[in-house]
Amino acid sequence: MKKYLVVIDMQKDFVDGALGTKEAVTIVPAVVKKIKEYPKENVLLTMDTHPESYMEQQEGKNLPVPHCIRGTEGWQLVPEVKEVTEGCMVFEKNGFGSVVLMEYLRELAEEEHGEIEFEFVGLCTDICVVVNALLAKAAIPEVKIFADASCMAGVTPEKHAAAIEVMRSCQIQIR
Repeated sequence: MKKYLVVIDMQKDFVDGALGTKEAVTIVPAVVKKIKEYPKENVLLTMDTHPESYMEQQEGKNLPVPHCIRGTEGWQLVPEVKEVTEGCMVFEKNGFGSVVLMEYLRELAEEEHGEIEFEFVGLCTDICVVVNALLAKAAIPEVKIFADASCMAGVTPEKHAAAIEVMRSCQIQIR
């Protein structure tokens, strides 16, 4: 059984930057530890990536906090995560979910004839993590999808808990 780790948006702006929280800062060591449990070739990362015109886009109008603007310090992975993920595959995404990532996960599942598992960790539980985990469950419904609650943080602790329950309701296994 092949196992892959999908690390969602462990970027400075979500940890200690524009949209950072104390909960996000707290999970960094757990995420680094989790990454080290997987072979590097089985670690996939996403990076929220916006243009300078972010505030003119639909997301920017609804979340008027410039963040993860390509090339800025806040767009970078946090140093602890960057250090342990050099050489890992990165999927830049300009919205909450990544269709390209889901296509890749589906290809991996087909290659392995379904003998594969995906585990999700990262930020923010109630936005990008839940969207990508649900996209994976929709794209490859017979593959086991996991999420490690101790390696995720939401916009608030309450929203984190709510997203965990949504994933659980959709048969994503919570660790």
